[in-house]
Amino acid sequence: MSSNTPKAASFSLHTPNQARAPSKSLKDERSAYPSPRTTGKPAAGSSGLASSTVPRLAGPPSPRMKKGKPAQYDRFIPNRSDKDLASSQFNIARADSEQPLDGATIAYHEEVARACGVSINKRILSFKEEAPTSDRDDLRQVYSRPALKPSASTAAKRRILNTPERVLDAPGLVDDYYLNLLDWSLGNMLAIGLDQNVYLWNASSGDVNSLCQLEGDSYISSVKWTTDGAYLAIGTSDGDVQIWDAESQRRIRTMAGHQARVGVMSWEQHMLSSGCRDGSIWNHDVRVANHKTAELVAHSGEVCGLTWRSDGALLASGGNDNLVNIWDARSVVPKFTKTQHTAAVKALAWSPWQLNLLASGGGSHDRHVHFWNTTTTARLDSIDTGSQVTSIQWSSEYRELVTSHGIPHNHLALWSYPSLAKIVDIPAHDTRVLHTAISPDGQTVATAASDESLKFWRIFEARTKSGKPAKNGPLAAASAAAVGAGSLRSMSSSAASGTGSGFGASSTSDISRPAYIR
Repeated sequence: MSSNTPKAASFSLHTPNQARAPSKSLKDERSAYPSPRTTGKPAAGSSGLASSTVPRLAGPPSPRMKKGKPAQYDRFIPNRSDKDLASSQFNIARADSEQPLDGATIAYHEEVARACGVSINKRILSFKEEAPTSDRDDLRQVYSRPALKPSASTAAKRRILNTPERVLDAPGLVDDYYLNLLDWSLGNMLAIGLDQNVYLWNASSGDVNSLCQLEGDSYISSVKWTTDGAYLAIGTSDGDVQIWDAESQRRIRTMAGHQARVGVMSWEQHMLSSGCRDGSIWNHDVRVANHKTAELVAHSGEVCGLTWRSDGALLASGGNDNLVNIWDARSVVPKFTKTQHTAAVKALAWSPWQLNLLASGGGSHDRHVHFWNTTTTARLDSIDTGSQVTSIQWSSEYRELVTSHGIPHNHLALWSYPSLAKIVDIPAHDTRVLHTAISPDGQTVATAASDESLKFWRIFEARTKSGKPAKNGPLAAASAAAVGAGSLRSMSSSAASGTGSGFGASSTSDISRPAYIR
């Protein structure tokens, strides 16, 4: 072959022993070795001898071979076959030098910016305003914010002190879990039983008076005011129930019949219910001579908790047999009985803002407060307080309740309802808190303990119309009278001898006397 023969002709196939064929045999050789991309005879005059004559290895076809079907790739390996990498690298290299845009491109950019409502020279993805430059206003004025106004919840937040507002000595207080020796009347008179004596403390003036004194070996086992605060019922260790007129300090009648001490009582208008150590509950009609109208027997242990619901339809009782009984006023058989407590149930309290909600607390081996729906008889929730529960007081101002405790912590605990979150623990006494009573305005809780002290805690501070806590509590007048903390017994003795301020009608609220007590 002459030297002018094209180099492409050298790619024709031939065997080693065969002489090189002339150029006109290329067509026959192409027919003998067809291209894998064609099944018939190649078109006349086609070029590309190398691609048509070089055999290909068997394997998956190239993506370019299937023009009618899109290529599929693994999602982790991008397809760069249609990318001009050399051109991309060149564009990156000259990215620093801005190229001028032609008029058509500028007009298009302006049209898009106008349609999007943004400025042509402003960043689209901007998360905050530009920082001011030095030629603008003072940075202290630009970035200064007005002080945040306190929210209503912050402004109305009350302080609960862990120190008492007032402390009185209470010598001779019987250290007995099952007794109920403290009660606060609607007329702001506090009654407390100390051994054989009952003392009345006027929370408005600070005056203290001795109401009665038992004889012999008898002692006071319970006290309870009527709803209007005019009369006081006194239970004794002999099983008697006495009714006293607080204003005249005169005993009106004595209702005997119980075979053991009367540890708890509860009023419902003219009806007085009394719980006895033998497990019985008597209903007394104080208007008639034959006072006993019903006897409720369902407890096998001493009845130490007893309270009527505000509408007088249900009576709740708790005893040393670990039972809670709910009684219908028209029946002598319990409506239902709850057995979840594992210790004596003394603490019982009806909610003032939900009629069918009852809370009950157990003794030292139980330490739980259970909440009952007395309509469905279901237990709604429970709290493990960690201490002996001696009493429960609901707040009429807040959705809260306070529980008093004995061993081991001897404290007061404030709880939110229905979340049952603990708000505060108040270390109240050196020994177990035996009794509590709440003031008629619902702000102050009085506690009596076996350490022979009577303390007053302002826990449920009332809110004014503006939402802020009120400043004056029920003990403000007594503090102004400068009576001071002292012994109830000594102050009552001085009042009886004429040296004290004494007890008068002007020091209490004007309450009309009911006609049902004779």
